[in-house]
Amino acid sequence: MKTHTDQPTLRIKTFLATLSLGCLALGLASCAAKPGRLAVQPTQAESAAKAKCAGENTKPAIECANSPSAIFDQNGRLWAVWDQGGKVYVSHSNDFGKTFSPAAAVNPAAEPVESGGESRPKIALSKIGAVYVAWTKGSGQPGAGEIRFSRSLDGGKTFTAPVQIGGGAAEAGHSLESLAVNDRDYIYLAWVAGRNEAAALYYAYSSDGGRGFHAEKKIAGPVCGDCRLAMKIDSKKFPAILWRQAFEGRTHGHALTHFAAKDQPGPIQRVSEDTCKNGNCSGHGPALAIAPQGEYYAAWAGKGDAQGLYFSASLDHGKTFSPPIGFGRTPQAEHPDMLADGQSIHLAWTESDGKKTLLLGQSSIDGGLSWSPAKTLAETEGNADYPFVLAQQGRHYVAWQTAEWGFRLIAID
Repeated sequence: MKTHTDQPTLRIKTFLATLSLGCLALGLASCAAKPGRLAVQPTQAESAAKAKCAGENTKPAIECANSPSAIFDQNGRLWAVWDQGGKVYVSHSNDFGKTFSPAAAVNPAAEPVESGGESRPKIALSKIGAVYVAWTKGSGQPGAGEIRFSRSLDGGKTFTAPVQIGGGAAEAGHSLESLAVNDRDYIYLAWVAGRNEAAALYYAYSSDGGRGFHAEKKIAGPVCGDCRLAMKIDSKKFPAILWRQAFEGRTHGHALTHFAAKDQPGPIQRVSEDTCKNGNCSGHGPALAIAPQGEYYAAWAGKGDAQGLYFSASLDHGKTFSPPIGFGRTPQAEHPDMLADGQSIHLAWTESDGKKTLLLGQSSIDGGLSWSPAKTLAETEGNADYPFVLAQQGRHYVAWQTAEWGFRLIAID
């Protein structure tokens, strides 16, 4: 009697075998070394930039942003959102970030906006040209904010009055929102509600282009209360969410759910294990990339006994993941972001060499089986934001904001 091997299982086994050989060939970094962080002192250029942006009448400009988010639209225009002086601003660039249009204010009245590190305003674009923006209105207490949402239907010129999302669980406090929209103009928001060991993952969605949102629902808990979420739309047009989860024994790892329908999160799949305890995993959210064919790729910084940068892949739409591999030049690798299109995967992260903050990139052209050597894309002697990987017309870039140089769009290819 013949036995038939399940095709996805065979692909995964082949992938794992090839991946292990590829890691050995590249000499990927050991996970056992201990990390170190650099306390960066302001440079003269950074001090001058801060002074330029400090005045009360300073015009809104991305160079004065703390933690901007950026995205390309389908026509190649680069959009950015940031907060400045208590207001959220949106602007666009037609020359790959060299110059930006006059900024449009999203919220009419200034309010405390959570930004810096894992927190920042988010932007998403629909195929019909709508601009969607979400952010956390702070309350002065960590993890006790309100998720705010606004939209523009005139190309980012004006925005609707901000509305609060997730009012049913408002007493728990909200933060670390993630925003995504599919090609049916369904808008998804996911966020962390609560703090510390009581934090949980919630979501809400709009099926009418942001005119209204369905009631929020809980997905999982407890989760890391100050780690960013990664949410992407998969090949089935539904969201997939990757987050840092607190598992049994209060150890952390990463968990993923991908929606089976527009309003049905699927089973929670454990992606990684991490021995860090609550409080020691702070500020280290994961990165998620989904290829058009449906492959899922995850990357994160290990913060327990296994320090360093890690990568894992799923060839069956997020149902199972390969054992994580550790890579990055040093255990100081942190804050990865990643993008996949076809078999091409592009990864960026930051490191400290003891004097500077380095922006590094690494690419794979075979779905993560092998990787190019890590390359330094940029560096700064001042403080730096997290990197974000973008793609446009087959080219790949990293959006990186530094206190010394402002906003930069840096080519990976």
